[in-house]
Amino acid sequence: MQKMSVWKVCYRILPRTVQSVQLLKICPHQHVSAVCLCSSSHQQDYLTIKQARKMLQKLVGAQKIWKPQQIEAAGQQQMSLSQDDLPVRTMKDSYQEAVIPLGSNPDTREKYVNFYDGIRFGRILEDLDTFAVWISYTHTTHDDETSDHKSPIAIVTALVDRIELEEHPIRADKDILMSGHVTWAGSSSLEVTMKLKQEYEGSMRQLLEARFVMVSRNPVTKKSAPVNKLQPVGPEEEKLFQLGKSNKVKRQLEGERTLLKTAPSEEERELIHNLFLQTLDSSASSFRVRVKPDNSEWMEKTLLKNLTICFPEQRNLYNKIFGGFLMRKAFELAWTNAAMYCKTRPYVKAVDDILFMKPVEVGSVLFLSSQVVYTSGSMLQMKVHAEVVNVVDCTRATTNNFYFTFDTRQDQDVPAVLPRSYAESMLYLDGKRHFGS
Repeated sequence: MQKMSVWKVCYRILPRTVQSVQLLKICPHQHVSAVCLCSSSHQQDYLTIKQARKMLQKLVGAQKIWKPQQIEAAGQQQMSLSQDDLPVRTMKDSYQEAVIPLGSNPDTREKYVNFYDGIRFGRILEDLDTFAVWISYTHTTHDDETSDHKSPIAIVTALVDRIELEEHPIRADKDILMSGHVTWAGSSSLEVTMKLKQEYEGSMRQLLEARFVMVSRNPVTKKSAPVNKLQPVGPEEEKLFQLGKSNKVKRQLEGERTLLKTAPSEEERELIHNLFLQTLDSSASSFRVRVKPDNSEWMEKTLLKNLTICFPEQRNLYNKIFGGFLMRKAFELAWTNAAMYCKTRPYVKAVDDILFMKPVEVGSVLFLSSQVVYTSGSMLQMKVHAEVVNVVDCTRATTNNFYFTFDTRQDQDVPAVLPRSYAESMLYLDGKRHFGS
């Protein structure tokens, strides 16, 4: 490894089920939140995201061959019943790096490249989901676990809180370096913050920052399981920890004021009324005659759906459908809908508030419905509703709601989307809230 004087090299022994020795590169005199990065030419020093997936499979004891009737894992380690019984962690303990070898591995690039010679962002969503789980297990792994025992807990994605992308595009011919660590810990939940960087003109530039909320479960009882407490070190880490705490409070407040529970604010009601007045035919003197203003479209006309049968190939470590796969399918549907609406190429700008309400079982019939729910200038907000259908009795259950913000990056505005019904007006306000968050 070059420039040994630049790097503070930290070795940490993890369980052999994870990896024998993990090499962390952290800049001297810097907190873990300010990490120096190598160029893609040094990618051999890093774990690939594919290797991380294989290590997770071993750590969790995931079945390599699908069987219709799964057998509960036996011989689990004794689980701690209290946080106080677990060692306290720091942010540096969970810090991890991994590489997506686009430039150095042609086979990987072929899987990720799109028809614009850019990147399939849905693949990035899959990798972020895997990486967040990997970081979470690094935080909860006990230092004395040096045998081939499986992890006593199951960690799953509860929420994609926010993914914010930079303006510059992700290139398909350069390796992507992933880095991240736990930034907040509750009693059974973790906030994981991740960054993606890529080499550009001799230096590393940031592509995006993502914040996931993970939860720990007892794999037998399915109830919550305690995770290690997090102790921030220094003012920078304390700031990150307090931000994670405030993010939790913000999510709770937003959950209480959701339009499914409470009425719109006075300002929001006035907005909807003004939109309604814009669509009335002044010559008709009636509330029933509705017209579209120029450069606009009714929301009901923006609906685009698809159907997916969930096969075992898409299962996660716990034999449910992989959350990253669901995100990729939802994103690709939203992108297609946005492209058809704008009649040009849309660029993803943000991913917001993806809540995993319930797991999707292998064999499920998954319906995805996308819709343009808000527009502003050259940008538009897309919502994708996911539900599983029981083919025996045709009952439906919502599993996810996905929110994606796109930008056409053009001077002209996209057509304004207009609600006609009260339900569509609530969708419009919901989209506006997510757009402004």
